[in-house]
Amino acid sequence: MELIVTPSGNCRCVYGEDVDLSVIGKLSIQRGSHVEPDENGQWMADLSPVDGPSLGPFGNRSEALRAEVAWLHQHWLLPAPEEALHTD
Repeated sequence: MELIVTPSGNCRCVYGEDVDLSVIGKLSIQRGSHVEPDENGQWMADLSPVDGPSLGPFGNRSEALRAEVAWLHQHWLLPAPEEALHTD
């Protein structure tokens, strides 16, 4: 599990149950996507909750979940520009 810790002390991550995050402080968990089948039984990963695209279609749910997590790690699990540390 990757944790991004901002200079203000906030953390963010793609939630999983590998680590009990409650030991580091109060949690605020928000949905990053919706992984659902479409009307044809194909699986879609809708990343609109984090201003992302819709991914798919995928033949099965596990493929959609892998694509969802990969996209979140590559595009969302980054410090926001105002949160990034600047060094001179």
